[in-house]
Amino acid sequence: MTLSPGLWIPVGLAATSAIAQIAVLFLINRKKLRADFRFFFAYNIAAVLMCATAIAGYIRSCCVGDGYVYLFWTLNALLMALEFTVMYEIFANTVKPYSALIDLGKMMFRWVALFLLIGATVTAFATVGAESTKIMAAVALVERSMRLMQCGLLLLFFLFERRLGLSWRSPNVSIAVGLGASASCGLIIAYLREHFTAASYSLGILDNASYLVIVGFWAVCFALPEPERKTAMDCPSKLIFQRWNESLMATPFVDRTATVASVESFLPGIEKTVDRVMARKAV
Repeated sequence: MTLSPGLWIPVGLAATSAIAQIAVLFLINRKKLRADFRFFFAYNIAAVLMCATAIAGYIRSCCVGDGYVYLFWTLNALLMALEFTVMYEIFANTVKPYSALIDLGKMMFRWVALFLLIGATVTAFATVGAESTKIMAAVALVERSMRLMQCGLLLLFFLFERRLGLSWRSPNVSIAVGLGASASCGLIIAYLREHFTAASYSLGILDNASYLVIVGFWAVCFALPEPERKTAMDCPSKLIFQRWNESLMATPFVDRTATVASVESFLPGIEKTVDRVMARKAV
């Protein structure tokens, strides 16, 4: 049995997205940004490999009739886990060099991951039906929660772009915009699929096309000349970040030794300068 011309459309879109992600990997490697975006680099590698696996499973399911749904949900769950780490990476890169804030973010992301796991487990046990139905319900819950978090990350950058002092062409912002846009499209398409089941095929094509556009956006952003690299130290609200960081240093939730060393290496030694001036006056 061969695929009909209509069934080759999602295959072509998925393959094109994989090629675009290979281009993103090449650009990251060429600009020597791999060390700063390790999780995003790994995410793109995994997405390319999973795309090849999904295409093979899709063609097999259309020709032989095997269950492609299980493969799709498994790959989707793995990709969501990687997207979660990418979100943490964006947050950590944005608030550098305030290591106390990074430690707080790490703790919050761990708790969120735990709650998502607990919610998925409870959903699986509470869902009535076959085992496959329970697994799909659990993965769907995690997926929608992740999509909402990504939308929140996009909204954060939209609202606080000036306060954070970041350019829209910077890698952190472009990655966040891509994830947020992908999440928004995913939530809208999921809603439409539930209410317009007859249009599932067309909505699937739209989903693949939107992801291709987002990957193309990443490729263009990494291909363009990179703006001046900025961190939270360069933003207009750096004093707010500094106060938060100093307050967190007094809590038991952060590694004080590492935090103090990191902060001293980046923050201007205002107090030390004042002490030196006062000492000279006293002499």
